[in-house]
Amino acid sequence: MELADEIIINAPKARVYEALNDPEILKQCIPGCEELIKHSDTELEAKVVLKVGPVKAKFSGDVVLDTSGAPDAFSLTGQGNGGAAGHAKGGADVTLTEDGPDKTILRYEAKADIGGKLAQLGSRLIQSTAKKLAAKFFKSFASVVDEDAVA
Repeated sequence: MELADEIIINAPKARVYEALNDPEILKQCIPGCEELIKHSDTELEAKVVLKVGPVKAKFSGDVVLDTSGAPDAFSLTGQGNGGAAGHAKGGADVTLTEDGPDKTILRYEAKADIGGKLAQLGSRLIQSTAKKLAAKFFKSFASVVDEDAVA
């Protein structure tokens, strides 16, 4: 499964990058996130509850960031286990482009593989749910960063 999109955020690139590395902001924006622990600058642990069609699962997972291209670009990879519901692993490449002094274009390309009960639900349901979750995250993220930039 692959996803790609872009969103305009009304804040300078440095602020957007900083927010993408702030566990409190991320926890607030990730749909279903119950816990997000930053173990280091490149390692995070998350607990997320998601409902995909008829399957509701609590995922525990680890995320590793590659910030070698920062602040213009970075990538992340992660894997999560939802017990009987299944498992997921994937990654995303994110680029940040300045569009004037107080506007940033965030582009992402993500790939994910799933297994277990979740994989049996059908690719259309999984794909549409993933798109909705990604859109919800980025909409929340943009509004939080926009508010911070105004404050």
